[in-house]
Amino acid sequence: MSMFLRKTKHAFYLRMMKFFAGLGPGASHRAFVGSGSSAELSKHILRTGVKKVLIVTDKPLRELGVVDTAIAPLLASDIDVVFYDGVLPDPTYEQVAAGVAVARKQGSQAILAIGGGSSIDAAKIIAASATSDESPKDWVGFGKVKHDVLKLYAIPTTSGTGSEATMGAVISDSETHLKGVISGSTLLPAATALDPALIAGLPPHITAATGMDALTHGIEAYIGVWERGSRLEDARLGIKLVFENLAAAYHDGSNLEARAGMAMGAYYAGLAINQVNVGNVHAIAHQLGGKYGIPHGLANALVLPHVLEFCQLEASRPLAELALLVGAGKVGEPESQLAQKFIRAVRDLRAEVGIPDHSDKLRREDFEAIAELAMAEGDGYPVPRLLDRGSVLSILGKIAG
Repeated sequence: MSMFLRKTKHAFYLRMMKFFAGLGPGASHRAFVGSGSSAELSKHILRTGVKKVLIVTDKPLRELGVVDTAIAPLLASDIDVVFYDGVLPDPTYEQVAAGVAVARKQGSQAILAIGGGSSIDAAKIIAASATSDESPKDWVGFGKVKHDVLKLYAIPTTSGTGSEATMGAVISDSETHLKGVISGSTLLPAATALDPALIAGLPPHITAATGMDALTHGIEAYIGVWERGSRLEDARLGIKLVFENLAAAYHDGSNLEARAGMAMGAYYAGLAINQVNVGNVHAIAHQLGGKYGIPHGLANALVLPHVLEFCQLEASRPLAELALLVGAGKVGEPESQLAQKFIRAVRDLRAEVGIPDHSDKLRREDFEAIAELAMAEGDGYPVPRLLDRGSVLSILGKIAG
């Protein structure tokens, strides 16, 4: 398809997306914040009157005792609490099906996700599947989950995906290794707890990768072309908090002030993408994760500066504004120079938290297929510039080293 036709289709898609977003029902959401907030969320769940709660998490968190600590008030109560801890990184349809079986056996009335983005995303799709006979594969796309789901709550134990603040979930197909996005307003968790005490033990390399994921969300929401809601304010807050706290959290995981800052940064960035979606960084990173198993945050970190350079001309003004926001430039400097300084600041932050600029997992014989998939996905996002094959191939070549 020619670039002209892709641009025409992209413009039409954005108009339709804005129209249907306006028709969607509103969703209530609240956040409990600070050390001990996970206990407050558990008490809130008890106050709702539910009697059967499914905890969706992963085995390492259960073995470390993080889950029991987070839900102590629930465990001390007389309600029925069961666990599904079969979530792995990049959850699959099979993992979701196993969780649905547990939910239906218990007769779950609510689901509490505890973990990173994988656990929260899996919990969302389990909640939707438990109240429907449809296949979740039929929900891949924008806003296709329209039915009521089991009541959802989330306690993130990383500061990155922002899934606790979004109506979307990413799922992987174990056969094709392709990732799909499932969304709908009913997938927004009713409440979340941003508890820095639960994140203090996160290893440095995961702190770094998830932090860059949050930064990517904020930047993509800010430079996108869909003017909606409070996306600019939320994105700015998220970006600033990541720049102020990621390095400190990386170097000293016990720094609860930095951990709290990162938790809020990821949350604000999640609020931003929940309004306007992500962009070309994710369009490429999703393919790297699906094809090579590169963790999502790391994939975003590898791709981010290259995509910013790719759309620097079209996104010059917002990038310049971000340079001023994070102290990378001064008022009065040329816009193009400020944009370059912000991209350099992103690279510098990435290096400070130990993330490499290349990966030896990439295989050049895969590049053409990856480029096609990335362009197709990117065409569905409100990006300032559509990807083209040559540019994607160039980005992949730089990452491969």
